[in-house]
Amino acid sequence: MNEHRVVEATQHQPSPVTVDSLKRDLVALGVKPGMVLLVHSSPSSMGWVCGKSVAVIEALESVLTPHGTLVMPTHSGELSEPSYWQHPPIPEAWWQTVRDTMPAFQSDLTPTREMGLIPETFRKQHGVKRSNHPQGSFAARGKHAKQITENHSLEYGLGAGSPLARIYELRGHVLLLGVGHGNNTSLHLAEHRATHKSKKVIEQGAPIFVNGGRVWQTFEDLEGDSEDFETIGKAFADETGLEQIGKVGLARARLFPQHDIVNFAVCWMEQNRS
Repeated sequence: MNEHRVVEATQHQPSPVTVDSLKRDLVALGVKPGMVLLVHSSPSSMGWVCGKSVAVIEALESVLTPHGTLVMPTHSGELSEPSYWQHPPIPEAWWQTVRDTMPAFQSDLTPTREMGLIPETFRKQHGVKRSNHPQGSFAARGKHAKQITENHSLEYGLGAGSPLARIYELRGHVLLLGVGHGNNTSLHLAEHRATHKSKKVIEQGAPIFVNGGRVWQTFEDLEGDSEDFETIGKAFADETGLEQIGKVGLARARLFPQHDIVNFAVCWMEQNRS
């Protein structure tokens, strides 16, 4: 949504969305000081925010306090095996050139891809730590930032060696801010943990630095499938009652414990994926 339409969507409100109004909305939803909070977001869904992504980050960090930890996905999906690309695909004649010349991942330089303005702003904030995965990195700031982002496994990057697993161990929460469960990366952790016949291991590749030199590194990963994530999210909300729903700005927001939805999704996938 362009900014003109965002203003139109907000103009009937008594004032624009501000840091203070966002803080009130987050507290009303259930965000608490000291939480480990993984946020997926759509900036335009919140209406016209005075300060845009900076205001959203300031509001989140203020409510969490320095005892909390804010986490966001900072994925860079173009650093991947080009033969799998679909959005858009590129000519096969280009594949080897990509493997040979794509700049290696650098946590301070490599931008996010299709993550939105809020994570792209957040990763540049002073004190933020970003995990060292070329495709599926996460950024974190706060008490547990180092624990969450260090030692991110190259293989199975959303599995047991990922920041998602560290958030699970810390009993963190997930906030879907204007997006649905289709964007809920924690359900990929459930994919790695679930046992069912449709799981498929693929060979991925990415440019990384090894001993100071750029290499194209191949590694195993799970082929993710998010088509049923919305169905899983709805079933979780309906059957557990653990999802809190409210408004943050104009956005529909969902807050829930990550540990519980991952456990629920593992069981759901084992029962329903064939």
